[in-house]
Amino acid sequence: MSAQMRQEPAGRALLIGALADLFAGCRHVAVGVSSPLPGAAALLARRRANGALRVSILGSIQQNSFTDGGVELFDCAAQGRVDAFVLSGGQIDGQGSLNLVGVGPYPTSEKRWAGSFGSAYLYLLVPRVILFREEHTRRVMVEKLDFVSAPGRSDKGVYRRGGPFALLTGLALFDYDGARGRFRLRSVHSGHSLEEVLDNTGFAFDRPERVPTTPAPDADTLALIRGPVLTEIAETYPRFAAGFATPGAAEEVAADRRKPYPTFA
Repeated sequence: MSAQMRQEPAGRALLIGALADLFAGCRHVAVGVSSPLPGAAALLARRRANGALRVSILGSIQQNSFTDGGVELFDCAAQGRVDAFVLSGGQIDGQGSLNLVGVGPYPTSEKRWAGSFGSAYLYLLVPRVILFREEHTRRVMVEKLDFVSAPGRSDKGVYRRGGPFALLTGLALFDYDGARGRFRLRSVHSGHSLEEVLDNTGFAFDRPERVPTTPAPDADTLALIRGPVLTEIAETYPRFAAGFATPGAAEEVAADRRKPYPTFA
C-alpha cells in the first residue's frame, strides 16, 4: 500500500468536515449522483443539526424522498426549497464558472465529459452552491474555460438568486466574493502550503496576509463520520464507506473511483 493510499481516508475526513461546515444553517441540502463525499458531508451536517436538516441524495433509497429523480429536485430549486447544492467541473475559473463539456473548442472538443445537465439551472436558483473538486491543478483551476456550462456571475437584469458560495479542493478552501466576482483563500489544508496552491491555480485570487490552516476534524466529528455517517452513506456508496471502515481497503476504493466518481481526465 502506498503512502498516498494510507493517507487518503484521513484527508477525505477533513473534506467531509469542511463541507459539512459549509452546510451549517441550511434547511435542505441536495446532493447529485456520483457524489459520495458530498453525500457523507450532508449526512454529517444533519447529525450535527440533530436531524433538523433535510438531506436528499439522488440515487439513494433511504436518503431520498424524491420519486422522479432530478425532475423533483429542479422543481424544489425553482420553488426556493433547496438551500445548498454541490457542483463540480472539469474546469473551474476565477469567477466561479464551470465547464462540464470538454477540453478544446466546442463542438470539436478534444475530450468530452458527461455534459452540463442541469448545472446552469441549479446554479442560478440554489442560494448556496459549493464548488468541490479534489483535484487542484492548473488543468482544472483555469484562467479561461474552454466552454461555459454554468456561469459564476450573470449580467445585470438576469434573474438570479443562486450562485457560488465557496470552493473546496484537495489543497484549500476558498470563499466567494459575490460583489467582486472572485475567490478569496480562506485556508490551506494541513500538509500543503500557500506556494503549492499558487503553483497549481491558473486564476488570480485574493488572500489574507497570513493564511490559516484548515481545521482538522475533531474527535467527535471523526466518530460521527466513522460511525453513523458511514453506515448511512454505505447504502448508496458501499465501497466509499469501506475505505474508511476497513483497514487496507483504500486500494479497493481507489480502483473503484472510476465508477462512482465523474471522470474529468
